[in-house]
Amino acid sequence: MASGFVAILAVELHFPDAGSLKGKRKYVQSAKAQLANRFGASVAEVGHHDLWQRCALTAAFVAREARAAEELAERAEQWLAGQEWELVRAERSLVSPED
Repeated sequence: MASGFVAILAVELHFPDAGSLKGKRKYVQSAKAQLANRFGASVAEVGHHDLWQRCALTAAFVAREARAAEELAERAEQWLAGQEWELVRAERSLVSPED
């Protein structure tokens, strides 16, 4: 049975213009929605819940081929880096259920 591949992108974002948790939420919701809509990612906020200007997100990209999953994660990272917030850190990894 073919299982496919999952590329995982873990990022930390900085929102210099956010002055409250409500302001931060606007950026986080936008980032999560765009990653899902543009790249088909499943996204979760995984850290810095109590900080106004920081966010840690993890996104998963599933594809039949390893290269396709990696390309989705790479394109998503590039998109995040070009937005109004700052991409502080990004780490990518690839897993296969067969491993």
